Amino acid sequence: MARLKHKLSDPPSPPERGVKAATFKLLLDTAMELIRDEGHIPSVAVVAARSKVSRATAYRYFPSRSALITAVIDTSLGPVRTFSSANPDGRERLRELFAQTFPRFKEFEPQLRAAAQLSLEQWALERAGVLEEEPYRRGHRVRILEHAMAPLVPRLAPATRDRLHRALSVVYGIEPYIVLKDIWGVSDREVERIAMWMADALVDAALRESTPTEPAAAAPAASKRSVRRKGAERE
Repeated sequence: MARLKHKLSDPPSPPERGVKAATFKLLLDTAMELIRDEGHIPSVAVVAARSKVSRATAYRYFPSRSALITAVIDTSLGPVRTFSSANPDGRERLRELFAQTFPRFKEFEPQLRAAAQLSLEQWALERAGVLEEEPYRRGHRVRILEHAMAPLVPRLAPATRDRLHRALSVVYGIEPYIVLKDIWGVSDREVERIAMWMADALVDAALRESTPTEPAAAAPAASKRSVRRKGAERE
């Protein structure tokens, strides 16, 4: 299967119990609320001030915005990242994935948009050579989609398999919400329908591309032409 070229950002490990665990949860909950209410990722210092926690303590748990948003997204999409299905039909397994997880994307849309925003901002800063924090690296959908499309793999040529894997990653996630809601103004439910329709279309295209052609199918037509020529010669 296709593989990413970069290492995904890992969420900070939360303390197991006691005051430290409570402080970690307070900071994380505050960040979730600020993103939902203000529409962008706050600095760690702002989260600390809103939580009434010292900056030094906050930075100990979340040393950068990347670490903060990684924890936010990990909390938001926990059930999505543990998706598992035993369905032997690859198309149906993909439909299960979309049906089960798109409502979660809707519920945490502000947080997911903020993560995409940070990723775009850091890409520009990194390209300009002025990025001063560890970049936030997304891509958990690669493994999730790999599991969902696994039953299809034996039916696909390797190049087609990788193309389908990458194409599905475009229509699975927050990106369809950004395009279809911001540009087209469609409802959340319609976003889900269109994303599912696109996934079905991609699977159809991949299966068509991997189905061997039937060269023998042209033989009957050639045989008929030969018979007609021989008849004409006798006349």
